[in-house]
Amino acid sequence: MADVNPTRMELMKTKERIALAKKGHRLLKQKRDALILEFFKVLKKAQDLRGELTKKITAAYESVAIAELYHSVNELQNISLSIKKQIDIDIEVKNVMGVKIPSITAQMDSTPFIKHPLYSVVGTSAKIDKAVSEFEEILQMVIRLAETETAIKRLILEIEKTKRRVNALDYILIPKLEQQKRDIAFRLDEMERDSFVSLKVIKRKLEREKTT
Repeated sequence: MADVNPTRMELMKTKERIALAKKGHRLLKQKRDALILEFFKVLKKAQDLRGELTKKITAAYESVAIAELYHSVNELQNISLSIKKQIDIDIEVKNVMGVKIPSITAQMDSTPFIKHPLYSVVGTSAKIDKAVSEFEEILQMVIRLAETETAIKRLILEIEKTKRRVNALDYILIPKLEQQKRDIAFRLDEMERDSFVSLKVIKRKLEREKTT
């Protein structure tokens, strides 16, 4: 109360601040709840991708193991080092409840492995083709998983920030304003009582002066 003038105008302003703070509190809670829903949706997507990726990696390494039965490790290494694919990464930004989340699109060279200039029908086999194809799928999945993991991290940060703001309004600002409103109202009541008593005293004094 030291910095607040106990006036009707100040009481009205305090009530308006309380109404504004409560509205902001309600909107922030809605945002927090929407962000949490989005977080669990993206988390489910990431969990599904991780599970699928684990299966794909296991299958791809099995294909490599089978290819090693037909080709030496040196042959496979030479082939893998000689084959290069052009990958174009395009990143756009989606806005989800004020959170900027990257949307990653990867365009990979669509030239089939068998048509590559360094491919040799004699020196390679369908076993290698299968392994190459599976690892290309894995790369696409890793890019999608990177997108979802980034989204999860940014959503967590925004949820925490929003929760802090909600708590600040809930436990600090709104209670402080409510107390300020009570203090001003109490002081105004006191001032009104003092004025009423002063008026009665003055009235009695005037009445006594009339009778003398």
